[in-house]
Amino acid sequence: MTRPDRGLAADATVDGAARDAGDIVRSARRAADAIGLRLAAVGLRPAYAVYLRRLRAEVAAQPVPEHVAVIMDGNRRWAARSGHSDPGFGHRAGAEKALELVDWCAETGVREVTLWALSLENLGRSEDEVGTIAGIATDALTQLATGRRRTRVPIRLRVIGRRDALPMTLRAAIEDASAVSHDDGAMTVTVALGYSGRDELLEAFRATVRDLVAAGTGAAALPDALTEEALAAHLYTVGSSDPDLIIRTSGEIRLSGFLPWQSVYSEYYFSDAYWPAFREIDFLRAIRTYQQRRRRFGR
Repeated sequence: MTRPDRGLAADATVDGAARDAGDIVRSARRAADAIGLRLAAVGLRPAYAVYLRRLRAEVAAQPVPEHVAVIMDGNRRWAARSGHSDPGFGHRAGAEKALELVDWCAETGVREVTLWALSLENLGRSEDEVGTIAGIATDALTQLATGRRRTRVPIRLRVIGRRDALPMTLRAAIEDASAVSHDDGAMTVTVALGYSGRDELLEAFRATVRDLVAAGTGAAALPDALTEEALAAHLYTVGSSDPDLIIRTSGEIRLSGFLPWQSVYSEYYFSDAYWPAFREIDFLRAIRTYQQRRRRFGR
């Protein structure tokens, strides 16, 4: 009868203990990093306040973009960096940051804001995470609809994307929030939920062709009848201006299919900050960079 190898068992126990110890050390380092960042932020507050006032003055002295769009990226990575294993912690902080951004835009004079909150591809994440994101979005929209959360200026809220792909509770919140939106003299806030740029273009092409066929356009005449103006009339963003400036956070340097038609002449600004850590000075730096560029619109 073969005896169990006690040496192998002991090695396995030691390896397991080492892994557990390593996990504890890594968690402690993440927590220490988070504490260090908070302490550094407290120490830098006076200098931050002075710099913020200067930036506000610089930006106010030049024309600002009419329409700013933001790819709000990095919620999960920010949560992990802050020592939280629950991605929902990052998504909740990201939703609060989005409301802050609306106020920053209002103070700066931006008249239209578009926020990419949830892509169509994001809906393929785990059921728990998608449910958390949908719940957070539902709560934020409900707060706006009921007046429990107010922005510094009246807003006209629009939601674009595949509503049919969203949970029912979120769809109901979208309807309620849109119904109480202001129309006159308000800032337009567009939130992209379940959005895909390719999906938007595909739907617009299909709708345009259907309209042309219904109007009696023959197959031979369809290519020439499919004009830029005809297609633009079926985009999710019909009635809105194209974004002057698109900001993406988290250090990723790509658009990931965000507003492919509308962004053809937009200026881009990429920030290394994760979305929940995006500050007003980061926003103002983006505006200042935009002001320093000369827009040519392809000419």
